[in-house]
Amino acid sequence: MKIILLFAIGAVLGLSGPAQARTLEAIRSDGKIGLCAHPNSLPFASKAGNPPGFQVELGQALARELGIALRLDWIITQYQMRSANCDILLDIIADREAQGETRLRISKPYYRSGVALAVPSASALTSFKSLNEQTKVGVQVGSVAAMIINRRRVPISTFGFESDSLDALANREIDAAAVTPTAASYFNLTHPDKPVRILDRDESEADLNWNVAVGMLRPDDALRDAIDGALERLRADGTIDRIYRRYGIVLQAPR
Repeated sequence: MKIILLFAIGAVLGLSGPAQARTLEAIRSDGKIGLCAHPNSLPFASKAGNPPGFQVELGQALARELGIALRLDWIITQYQMRSANCDILLDIIADREAQGETRLRISKPYYRSGVALAVPSASALTSFKSLNEQTKVGVQVGSVAAMIINRRRVPISTFGFESDSLDALANREIDAAAVTPTAASYFNLTHPDKPVRILDRDESEADLNWNVAVGMLRPDDALRDAIDGALERLRADGTIDRIYRRYGIVLQAPR
């Protein structure tokens, strides 16, 4: 079973109580749509604003398409979401099973992601299947990737954050890092002196691949339709691709 990854917050999201619903009419009347994001989680978002992060830039583009402004609701943990009363979250796994307990409604997906292997440039590794008992892989603690790789009896080293495993990889402490292409691509942008090679994702591992969408906190149908329409326009004119490319990330189309 997939777990839901709230990339900006870096935690499993579970809303224990009902979130306050805001209709499209109410949001337009207020003139702002609220985006929940982590204040210190580049490339996703940064309160410092230099750079702001692709979630902030995409949130601003979505707001412009809706004819309103973006309100940023900075949160660190899942428990702050209800008090923040934000309307949307970005980079959410577009899977109904994964979203079963979150009470989020999901937009049409706008890119495809998952878990890939990052390896040193000179590594002989070519895929997950080439891992063996001699290769140590960095994984996020408690992740699906950790469970799958561990089942194959491949040695693992656990880390709290993807950036930590990428640092360990660059320092030759591990042989590979199981991370999102997003994290590895941004690492290469910000560490040009020690780039890693990102292997293609293995689509045969369903739990390590997913589409990404906007998560909406109990929207009405009009808001969901408006978000879907805005995403389609921003994908069609290349805006979404350009935003992510500024952070070194080349998006793959959703499936």
